[in-house]
Amino acid sequence: MKQGFNFSLPVTVVVLAISYIYVTTVFVFIDRWFGLMSSPGIMNAVVFTAVALMCIFNYAVAIFRDPGRVPLNYMPDIEDNQNPIHEIKRKGGDLRYCQKCAHYKPPRAHHCRVCKRCVLRMDHHCIWISNCVGHANYKVFFIFVMYAVAACVYSLVLLVGSLTNDPLKDEEQSGDSFRTVYVISGLLLVPLSLALAVLFVWHICLILQNKTTIEYHEGVRAMWLAEKGGQIYKHPYDLGVYENLTTVLGLNIFSWLCPTSRHINSGLHFRTAYDKTTDASLSK
Repeated sequence: MKQGFNFSLPVTVVVLAISYIYVTTVFVFIDRWFGLMSSPGIMNAVVFTAVALMCIFNYAVAIFRDPGRVPLNYMPDIEDNQNPIHEIKRKGGDLRYCQKCAHYKPPRAHHCRVCKRCVLRMDHHCIWISNCVGHANYKVFFIFVMYAVAACVYSLVLLVGSLTNDPLKDEEQSGDSFRTVYVISGLLLVPLSLALAVLFVWHICLILQNKTTIEYHEGVRAMWLAEKGGQIYKHPYDLGVYENLTTVLGLNIFSWLCPTSRHINSGLHFRTAYDKTTDASLSK
């Protein structure tokens, strides 16, 4: 659990946006399209409420779950056969050491200037959850984005559907207040759906390659340097599509939609493509 939580304006904005979208979707869009007490209305209200609850729950977990701390006594073991890769500094070739935290960095760990500490398998610092996205909360962050996309698109469909339902009758009954609700909802849902969908697709691409956002940007530079030297760069943690998925989301496909974290390890060591090569050669 993350230690302490201070007031965050971005988090407050997200909570208000979720609340507004839920209220307008259930009590305006569903009610005006189907009637809230009708069978289709109740069914849509229940389904949307379930999606909204999963969205809120995963959002809360992403905020309060610690992304992963580096143990104070961590020391890389260069003779460890189980961990053949040791990340080094670009300059000097020494093992990565954080001067601010005064300890060595495990593979894939980075120092966050906002949190003022090193984070295991750091992806990025997200102001919208007032927390880093790292080893322990990456999956729950991804699931939150997934449910947020589903909720926004669902709400947008219900908005459009309620507008197409007997527009002349709605025009007589609506008035300025409902027009304002529809305008605000449209201006909120359209860009939000697009932005979240792009973010969701982006993280799917990262998961399929077992990369973090930081590793993607570092990989672009590494690929350029490799091509310049006539070599081919391969991301060392890319284990293949299926193993990449199970590494991040878990072995049980049914748990991919839930914020479970039993499948993750300590975050101090990670299996690499070189391990697969070694295992294959030993099995021959």
